[in-house]
Amino acid sequence: MLVSIQNLTVTFAVEQEAVKAVNNISLDIPEGSMLGIVGESGSGKSVTALSLMRLVQAPGKITAGSILYQAPGSAAVDLLQLSPEAMRTRRGNEIAMIFQEPMTSLNPLHTCGHQVAETIRLHKGISRSAAQQQTIALFQQVKLPNPEQLLHRYPHELSGGQKQRVMIAMAISCQPRLLIADEPTTALDVTVQKAILELLKELQQQTGMSIVFITHDLGVIAEIASQVVVMYKGNIVEQGPVQDLFRNPQHPYTRGLLACRPPLDKQLYRLPVTADFMEVDAAGHIHEKPYAVKELVSNLEIPVAELVIREQQLQQSPPLLEVRDLHTWFPAQRSLLGKVKGWVKAVDGVSFTVQQGATLGLVGESGCGKTTLGRTLLRLITPSSGSIIYKGRELSTLPAADMRDLRKDMQIIFQDPYSSLNPRQTIGQAIMEPMLVHGLYGQEQGRKQKVLELLEKVNLHPEHFYRYPHEFSGGQRQRVVIARALALHPSFIICDESVAALDVSIQAQVLNLLIQLRQEYGFTYIFISHDLSVVRFMSDRMIVMNKGKIVESGPAAQVYDRPQSPYTQQLIAAIPKNRYA
Repeated sequence: MLVSIQNLTVTFAVEQEAVKAVNNISLDIPEGSMLGIVGESGSGKSVTALSLMRLVQAPGKITAGSILYQAPGSAAVDLLQLSPEAMRTRRGNEIAMIFQEPMTSLNPLHTCGHQVAETIRLHKGISRSAAQQQTIALFQQVKLPNPEQLLHRYPHELSGGQKQRVMIAMAISCQPRLLIADEPTTALDVTVQKAILELLKELQQQTGMSIVFITHDLGVIAEIASQVVVMYKGNIVEQGPVQDLFRNPQHPYTRGLLACRPPLDKQLYRLPVTADFMEVDAAGHIHEKPYAVKELVSNLEIPVAELVIREQQLQQSPPLLEVRDLHTWFPAQRSLLGKVKGWVKAVDGVSFTVQQGATLGLVGESGCGKTTLGRTLLRLITPSSGSIIYKGRELSTLPAADMRDLRKDMQIIFQDPYSSLNPRQTIGQAIMEPMLVHGLYGQEQGRKQKVLELLEKVNLHPEHFYRYPHEFSGGQRQRVVIARALALHPSFIICDESVAALDVSIQAQVLNLLIQLRQEYGFTYIFISHDLSVVRFMSDRMIVMNKGKIVESGPAAQVYDRPQSPYTQQLIAAIPKNRYA
């Protein structure tokens, strides 16, 4: 056995209270294995990984247990008993870690090549030139293009997938026996995610190292792991071979996680959530609800006749938005005199129509122009040419003052709710602010009452009015920005990757909320995402973009089930699928 974790407990001291982030867990990591750890944010996955590396920081503390590591040719040692110096020789050398967010894990002040070479020199004590040659070889091994050039580039000059490959190169630079991958594909495009998963499997086969792969997505686990551990609120609730867990899950939480991913072969009224399978009482005890996944999904499936009726109704609805030959170009290069020598064609000749009450899905990889198109429609970015007609009015040439009044009817929900909320404002103030700007709901008391109604609408509580953004989870913050978007009673909402970084269970709750609000208020949505399964669930029609152009469009189910474009086929093929279903 390479690593044996026994009765591990990690406690965080929070406001005179001890919270057990990891609660007396035990698990084994065999030599050469691929172990998946899955669970929602706050389940203890990352804290378990940090404990293996001895990187848990205050106010967290490992308060019980042992982590036995079997070094080659020597007796097993307890990593928790090693001195800081002895642990430092193993960390990054025998046990390495790929962190979740490569942009914050890589130093922006140093080139990518320098950072990988520094790790090699630290543990191997070789010359600078030898370390540089090994770095180039590692960049080739992780299939980075032009490794000699990337050696001298800074992290901000690389794409998300390339930065993640640099992190993998750094992690494997000293041939570790154990590699911990903590959410290495979260928020990556499905095609980039697939490439990273294939790379990790290939590296494992080449080196024989063990990999602990941490994620909230059971679809990814099905692709890569042989054994899986399911964690919930610091406890291991289920573990075993991956095929057993997928074919016959025993714990209601596992059944909920498996069910809440949008299905690829049917349309549902709403997505199942973990609360459909279990409830947790005030003491934290889990009580199972007698639902079978297939039975629940069957009950939620929308009949084909109902889907046909909705499609016919939407076809007869008046167009809310018409986009004709829209271009949004940015200068890429300028001469010494400031003359533009080249353009980035972010949106390049796009035309489409959105019917009133419909949801249009906009899908494609990072850099395809989705977000630029969404912001151009709201005139947050000025188009280079083309026409945007909203409710019969031409927006592309509308004066800024008129656009300000019209924007009350057109709202956007951004990808990262934390960065779109002011950390110095309570969420009550944040939701009230657009009402104040547009002079709605009379005096402050009327506006506060409206905020409380909106909080209830998005399943938050009145006491949340006075809390700040950092006091909420990611899913709760997303509900706050949805409430803020509703504050002005818009007709048209753009959701820009608004569930991309959420756990699948929280994602299901937010998607269900958006569907419910559409039914209640008759919203028209443009739903932007790189995840085709999410777009298929949300959308009536789908547009696929690549390099600023539309490569395919049509009814969402038709585009997904019978894709015509090779690019769309590539995106669909990259979606993690449960091969054990």
